[in-house]
Amino acid sequence: MYKKFLSQTAIYGLTGIISRLLNYLLTPFYTGIFLPDEYGGMSVFYAYAALLNVIYTHGMETTYFRFIAKNEENEIENKNNPSAKNGKPYNLSLSSVLFTSLILSSLMWIFAQPIATFLEYPNNAQFVKWFAGIIAIDAVVAIPYARLRAEGKAMKFASLRMTVIVLTLFLNFFFLYFCKNSVEGTQFLFFQDYAKLIYDPEIGLGYVFLANLIANSSVIPLLWKEFKDFSFTFNWKKNWADFKPMLIYAYPLLFAGIAYAINEVIDRSLLQKWLPDNFYEDKSSMDAVGIYSACYKLSIFITLAVQAFKYGAEPFFFSQASQKDSPKTFATITHFFTIVCVLMMLGVSLNMEWIANIFITNKAYHEGLFIVPILLLANICLGLYYNFSVWFKVSDRTHFGLWISLAGAAITISFNFILIPFYGYFGSAIATFSCYFTMAALCYLLGRKYQPIPYPILKMILYLGISTTLIFVCLNIEWTGFWQKHLIQNGLLVLFLAVTILVEYRTFRKLKKVE
Repeated sequence: MYKKFLSQTAIYGLTGIISRLLNYLLTPFYTGIFLPDEYGGMSVFYAYAALLNVIYTHGMETTYFRFIAKNEENEIENKNNPSAKNGKPYNLSLSSVLFTSLILSSLMWIFAQPIATFLEYPNNAQFVKWFAGIIAIDAVVAIPYARLRAEGKAMKFASLRMTVIVLTLFLNFFFLYFCKNSVEGTQFLFFQDYAKLIYDPEIGLGYVFLANLIANSSVIPLLWKEFKDFSFTFNWKKNWADFKPMLIYAYPLLFAGIAYAINEVIDRSLLQKWLPDNFYEDKSSMDAVGIYSACYKLSIFITLAVQAFKYGAEPFFFSQASQKDSPKTFATITHFFTIVCVLMMLGVSLNMEWIANIFITNKAYHEGLFIVPILLLANICLGLYYNFSVWFKVSDRTHFGLWISLAGAAITISFNFILIPFYGYFGSAIATFSCYFTMAALCYLLGRKYQPIPYPILKMILYLGISTTLIFVCLNIEWTGFWQKHLIQNGLLVLFLAVTILVEYRTFRKLKKVE
């Protein structure tokens, strides 16, 4: 049981690491060719995309997992049965997402010009049209991706995700380096005539979006088997009895997802709007957004762990929910998740200086590095929230997820409003941490009341507390040299790891016996 979960999570995690590292090659690339205000503008665009993606999928991924687990003759258990293969949870969830995507993207296409004006790109309405396509494709393939996860096809899932990332990377370099330099006459002169047909300097930043659209589109034919089994189902009279409980389960997840997306991305928009003029000397509010966004990306290591866990854990938790010892299983997984994330937070925070030199080559962004440990801790809290949230997902109490996310959104907005005028993007980092900490705490406390799970919470808090204290002390010591600093800090990291192994050795041995 644990072995299967760990192996699939490892595949998702390794794929996430490789794909994000490839994708992260774009961070120094973008920060090298775009000014902070341009990079900030791109970040705002993608912030809205994250929110729209939640609306497009409207909770149907999690709903799909829940309803195939509840269905006694679901498509996963009976995949050789044609009627089961075209199971209702799959057809209904994908039909719902497809219908929603067509409607919303059509509206975005029609109103592209006013949307572009609102986003301060009045001369680039095509950016909005491309984004409409990007988001629609992302949403439509989400359910086939979920099916691969439910069927345990982690390798196929991983290879498809990698294909999109590699193609995105290639197209970015092709448009913004190869074609750009060829048109400007600085390199690749042999291709200049063709490059002039492809590259328009006026589009500039738009090639980031165009590359994303082309790469996303490439995955559709690669999912042909999953789409071949799909039958569009939107006969309300015939299917309402089956679709209604799915909607009841999904709608709180939709609004919870919107609230989460607000928590995740609105800080960039609020920083742009609420930062006082001249708060940072010789920097605009968009410059501050660019610096904050680039530094936020250094929390990628925790984000990867959370993402890999979520991909592996969601179908696993639903499949194990009916087992007698499932609460103990969930608690054990959460405990080791905390340990892994704490070690990653220590590793990144204590080596932040040279990591930043690799991933953020433009020194103009380095002034914001002091917020990275706060954002790492915030993302650990988010990961813990995902762990704790299993209780309301498997018990069909998804409305609790809505209220918890709304509480988080309220904290995000209010704390940003209060803190940004006084502390700038440091205030945004504090607001992000406060939001995710509150969500994790509320979810844990409510879970104790409605569906207790025996988490070793004091032990988890101890790991978090010791690691956070260690980071704070190390980052506030005046070191005399680069090598002295990193040798001592990494020595402390190794010591922390050794003590953790000694403390957890017995628990790990017990898990091996269970297997």
